[in-house]
Amino acid sequence: MLLLLVLLSLRAWGYEAPEDKQDVFATTACPAFLTFINAAYLAGVTVELPCHCKPPQVQSVVWFFRKHLGSYEETRALSDRHGNKLLDSSQVPHSGDLSSRFSIRLFSLLIFRAGPGDSGIYICGSAHQDFFYAYDLDIQEALTISFTQRLTPESKNKRRQYSTSQPLYRVFTSYRRWTVCDRCGVPGEQVCVGLCYIRSRFLHVRYRRANQTVASCGSGAVPRAFGQSFWQSRVGAKLKVRSCQVTCPTQPPQSSKLLALLAFLGYSSASSPVQIPVFYLSHPADQVLTLGCPGARPNMAVAWDRGSKPIYRYENSAGGNLSAKPPRLIIDTGHHLVFHPAKTQDSGVYYCWLQGRRAAEIHLLVYVHMGRGQSVFSHPDFPAAVYTVLESYAAMTAVFCLLLFFRAVVRHHRGAAETHVD
Repeated sequence: MLLLLVLLSLRAWGYEAPEDKQDVFATTACPAFLTFINAAYLAGVTVELPCHCKPPQVQSVVWFFRKHLGSYEETRALSDRHGNKLLDSSQVPHSGDLSSRFSIRLFSLLIFRAGPGDSGIYICGSAHQDFFYAYDLDIQEALTISFTQRLTPESKNKRRQYSTSQPLYRVFTSYRRWTVCDRCGVPGEQVCVGLCYIRSRFLHVRYRRANQTVASCGSGAVPRAFGQSFWQSRVGAKLKVRSCQVTCPTQPPQSSKLLALLAFLGYSSASSPVQIPVFYLSHPADQVLTLGCPGARPNMAVAWDRGSKPIYRYENSAGGNLSAKPPRLIIDTGHHLVFHPAKTQDSGVYYCWLQGRRAAEIHLLVYVHMGRGQSVFSHPDFPAAVYTVLESYAAMTAVFCLLLFFRAVVRHHRGAAETHVD
């Protein structure tokens, strides 16, 4: 990681390849005619766009961005002196730090928590505006979330088509495969993502796809004359969730040397849990907090627990209609745990699962933060705190008075006994 930071600081316009290492891009020729590769994702996921080719003499790359309906004059660089450039701050979900949403690593562009506003053309090039590789990125917002108990074999990998009044195109929802069960040993959930696609013989030829007659609904290959408001509101992206339960895989037997070492240190094989990375996080109260599982990718199964209590999507979502007001704690479509907002009672230990295995342990501390110009009397929890303090003071006063009364009674009885003896 330290070497990567040093390399990033060597160049003002992005990542620079070390000269003493072999350039893997030297054997990959760039296309003579720049085409745009169609890529569609559900909103909220982390998107990685690798730059698959560049000339051997180019040791640093710059990523350019342009909206689908924008002109070529509106193409702008995404890289600044630190390899990051910030887009419109009003489009960032939950007012997150923009510098953490765009990053260039090993010539690849990473977009954290991508939203529909990030859809457009992404081009890998150089500081001299030479273009090498390009993507047609389409980020789709899920219109509905459906919860099912079981899925029939006939509905697997189903592509539901909608015929339109115009014979020029057909719009359908393409469902990806169900993820693996996100937990093992306890009841878990599986997720299936359905994205909006369009089939037509009149798609733009410059947008490269596996099937030249199919593209995602938000792709720049779709002619403007088709219109998008009608069929996107009718189809759109969808998310399906169903319950599941699988047994945990058996752990491989430990070596005799390791068992002997554990026995020498006073540990048994049963008392050596699987080590997972531990993270510590503090966050001010009454602000939106988003937790992400380290190493999670768009097609992975992700689950969350608070201590030993699982957090399920069917209990923490807006239901079948995403336009409804969501609860304070939700798991968004990008598998992030989102607090709307975070409260002091949310402090605790959280676990995230990746592909059915525990992947990280997060110790969260939510503290009360007083901003500039704010007094403690204006805090919403101030009345409850005063009531608790007064209640505690009253209880302590009552106990003190009882002790004094008991002491006086004891002294009175002792004095009466001494008088009786005399």
